[in-house]
Amino acid sequence: MLAKISIGNQSFEYARQEKVFYIDKTEFIKEWWECTDVVTLITRPRRFGKTLNLSMMECFFSTTFSQREDLFEGLSIWNEQKYRKMQGTWPVISLTFAGIKSTNFQNAKSGIVGAIADVYESHKYLKNSDALSKEEKADYDVFQNYLNNPDPDKNINTPLVTSALKKLAMYLNRHYGKKVLIFLDEYDTPLQEAYVYGYWKEFVQFIRELFNNTFKTNKYLYRALLTGITRVSKESIFSDLNNLEVITTTSEKYCTSFGFTEKEVFQALDERGLSGEKENVKFWYDGFIFGNQGDIYNPWSITKYLDSEELGMYWADTSSNALVSNLFRQGDSELKMQVEDLLDGKSLEVILDEQIIFDQLESTPGAVFSLLMASGYLKPLNRQFLTDSGESKYQLEITNYETLLMFRRMISGWFPANLTSYGNFKKALVQGDLKYMNRFMNDVAKTMFSTFDTGNKPSEAVEPERFYHGFVLGLIVDLAGKYHVRSNRESGFGRYDVIMEPKDVSDDAIVMEFKVHDKDDEGSLEETVANALRQIEEKAYDTELLARNIPKERIRHYGFAFKGKNVLIGQ
Repeated sequence: MLAKISIGNQSFEYARQEKVFYIDKTEFIKEWWECTDVVTLITRPRRFGKTLNLSMMECFFSTTFSQREDLFEGLSIWNEQKYRKMQGTWPVISLTFAGIKSTNFQNAKSGIVGAIADVYESHKYLKNSDALSKEEKADYDVFQNYLNNPDPDKNINTPLVTSALKKLAMYLNRHYGKKVLIFLDEYDTPLQEAYVYGYWKEFVQFIRELFNNTFKTNKYLYRALLTGITRVSKESIFSDLNNLEVITTTSEKYCTSFGFTEKEVFQALDERGLSGEKENVKFWYDGFIFGNQGDIYNPWSITKYLDSEELGMYWADTSSNALVSNLFRQGDSELKMQVEDLLDGKSLEVILDEQIIFDQLESTPGAVFSLLMASGYLKPLNRQFLTDSGESKYQLEITNYETLLMFRRMISGWFPANLTSYGNFKKALVQGDLKYMNRFMNDVAKTMFSTFDTGNKPSEAVEPERFYHGFVLGLIVDLAGKYHVRSNRESGFGRYDVIMEPKDVSDDAIVMEFKVHDKDDEGSLEETVANALRQIEEKAYDTELLARNIPKERIRHYGFAFKGKNVLIGQ
């Protein structure tokens, strides 16, 4: 009988008790234990089984699950007599920061307090332990009472909170006579929120103190395991941790412990009579690479497909992708052109550091691609270490078809539906309806110029450039079925702004030039349009299209003139 699919299940205990669909990842227990690293940070994209694996680790090691061999019988770890004896014998502190998504610093700190309070509640039996003195039991009450009832004005006692896990480790060590294991899931969720909502610096100071007490100066710690999406720079929060082993998506360790291998996916398809769908599933969902292990699949997408037996955008729908979308939309023209190449199926060569320095995301070349690689949106085809600089160069491309659709949807979302119909503008552009095009572009410019700004108040000369590259990406996404859309490439005697090459030989090609009104040399926007059209002719931007056997009479020219947020289009 086939195991039922349990969508969204992140509890190992539930998966095993209810006998739902589960792919055996218990070899991770042995591999992690035998590596003997004191503090391990493993980064993987979202929905890659991080929470389920940490739940598995807790069920295996924690005294709370003592004599629960029923959870592991039939799994690979149970073939090892040594590990059978280890099950349920360690004091474990297990917590998650997954739900800490706050728009301000005080609420984020309160979220951390709540997570620690839950851990204290799960170990409240310590208050009856003979191994603790009366003073220690009183201290436990002090900690628990405060954590459950922090100051109403949110003036949180930072030293008390940041030392709470270390103190709990001491109590557990006293009670069990063994050092503790600490498992922390989604350690970086509140850090990403702190960056997005502008309280990064103050929150990092708080987290650094908490992590230093918990993982560095904690003599009651035996081993620790942290998971997250990004490798936040050591200088930001791990500056005091010299005992940290970081495992990223390019590391060889644990390369098959998170995510499904192709063998595991194909076996699941065979079991459900879906063998004929292997190539479709591979096209949509394959492509993730961990270390040198290719053909890794996202577990969320696969389980959703197995449940529905329908191909769809599952993984891409699991978060808003707001951070990535903002970085692209507000990025400079070079970044947007790199996105154009990715959407065109090309790969990029980028020098980057896998450490994510959040406060440098907007200013450091390659930083945004570090985030995209860590998040799974881009995959590294190869890595070249540059001996002269000590840096690494990566060849990156969009991970798979599902991820490509995610990029397209993200870009389409830059142009909200409450604007004059973008779909009608595309028709007007193709049909040469200047009246409609002008009305639409002026509506868009008034509404959206600011959304393509970086917040640094770019000049009027820069602002339209930021906008038009975003606008071009919108055309690429929405007209992908009919046109090859390219921008800022060499043709003739210069670099054109936009060329739209039709896929159907019966359609016209289009060349667009964007110009900012020069008040010293041009008396009106009409003159700016005329200069844009003249530049197309003088620079022979049609050369590329003519070389592709598109006749001159089937190439239409558009000049776009910008003056502040006023736009005029002519041909």
